[in-house]
Amino acid sequence: MIKRRAGQSGLELSRIGLGTMTWGRDTDTHEAAEQLRSFVEVGGNFIDTASTYANGDAERVIGGLIGTIVSREDLVIATKAGVAFPDGIRSVNNSRHHLISELDKSLTRLGSDYIDLWQIHTWDADNALEDTLSALDYAYSSGKARYVGISNFNGWQSARTITLQEANTAKAPIATIQSEYSLLNRSIEEEVMDCAHSLGVGILAWSPLGRGVLTGKYRQSIPADSRGATPHFANFIAPYLDENSSRIVEAVAAAAGGLGYSPLEVALAWVRDAPGVTSAIVGARTGAQLRGVLTVEEITLPAIVRSALDDVSRIF
Repeated sequence: MIKRRAGQSGLELSRIGLGTMTWGRDTDTHEAAEQLRSFVEVGGNFIDTASTYANGDAERVIGGLIGTIVSREDLVIATKAGVAFPDGIRSVNNSRHHLISELDKSLTRLGSDYIDLWQIHTWDADNALEDTLSALDYAYSSGKARYVGISNFNGWQSARTITLQEANTAKAPIATIQSEYSLLNRSIEEEVMDCAHSLGVGILAWSPLGRGVLTGKYRQSIPADSRGATPHFANFIAPYLDENSSRIVEAVAAAAGGLGYSPLEVALAWVRDAPGVTSAIVGARTGAQLRGVLTVEEITLPAIVRSALDDVSRIF
């Protein structure tokens, strides 16, 4: 699998990343092992998780597979901190105290002395940004994190964070911005992409398949075995089941039919090769699903198809 450098950093990631949001909950250890094995066999190295995924169980599953499926040195493990769901209610806490505590817990669950890419999961308006960034500096200078990044920050939040860090060579430079990006959600093109390009930061695209909708599986109904049918993901999928999304999905399906590809391959290739994208992160429930995803490495969209999809999904 082709690897790309994240912005101006020395971090090299496979251009498809393995997402683990379902690991430890919908994806058991056996299926996770099958996924990781398939991923590394084709040359993938970038695996993305978060302290909140399955209440930490996703990290525990990853930690249990290191050394059996793949050596630690052959993986780039990214995790995130700052978001939790106590009693099922979303909570954000980016204070230095909380983040460093979460960092140590992630390291324990992963069974590792370091995290390759440690990210702030989302913006926190209730804590001073400087306090938050001091946690990144600690992680970076101590070697507990080899690179640091931000996730789900908008344009001005990203620019403020990156410039604060680059103003002092003693601070941890921001290597990546992780944002949702797909044919169904191109909002980062308004500011975040320009910010990343101007300031030399790599973009990690999460949910490049439009939360699964761009695979075409929801064209007629919600399959009983899909994420959209589960209570913890139904509300996550619902925003992309509207009329405008359906129009884009049909265009992707038409393009796929004409090229002899699957809708999944077309939608994922479009994100993977978008300007500034270092890696597109894809999660799968089973090993078989992931193997279907990994076939995208073999294709490149013709320019005319890419342009047509740009037009049909344009939001501004």
